[in-house]
Amino acid sequence: MDFSRNQIYIAVGAGVLLVLIFFGYLAWLNNQGPVLSKSEERDTLTGIPTSISLNPLRDHSSEKAAAVFIRAMRDGKCREQLSEWEHDYRRKYAAFICDSEEKHPLIGWQLVDWEDRPPLRILHYQGKRLNAPGDSTTYNGLLSVTLERKMGQWDVTKYDAMY
Repeated sequence: MDFSRNQIYIAVGAGVLLVLIFFGYLAWLNNQGPVLSKSEERDTLTGIPTSISLNPLRDHSSEKAAAVFIRAMRDGKCREQLSEWEHDYRRKYAAFICDSEEKHPLIGWQLVDWEDRPPLRILHYQGKRLNAPGDSTTYNGLLSVTLERKMGQWDVTKYDAMY
C-alpha cells in the first residue's frame, strides 16, 4: 500500500505533537506538589478525604521512611522502634502503643492523606488490623506517621493509631 507525501507528513506531525504533549505533561507534573488533588468530600468521623490523587513524580523518600517504621511495628519490633521515646516525655505513650500493637496486630495499610507542615510531613494511612493475635477477624482503623526532615533524612517523630 502506497502512502502519499501528505499522509506521511500528517502522520509524522501527529506523532511529534503527541510526543510534545507527553513531555509537556511530564514537565507540568514535575512542577506540581506531591498531592495533585483531594476530594471535597470527607469522612465525617475522621475528616480524611474520601479520595486523594498523588503526583507519580513526587519524592517518595518520606513514604519509604514511614513504610520502614510501619513494617517494623507490624513485625513486632515496636520497642526497638520507640526506644528513643523511652528516654523522654513520650515514655508512657510508647508503652501504650507497643501494648496496643501487640493486642491488635497490623496486617496492611494504605496511604489515604498527606499533609505538609514544614519541616514536618504527616502521612495518614488506613490500616487493617486483627481483632486479637490469632483471631482471623479484622477491622480498619486510621494510623498516622509524622516525619521531620533532619540533615536530609526523614525521621519519624510521632506515631498515632486508632485501635
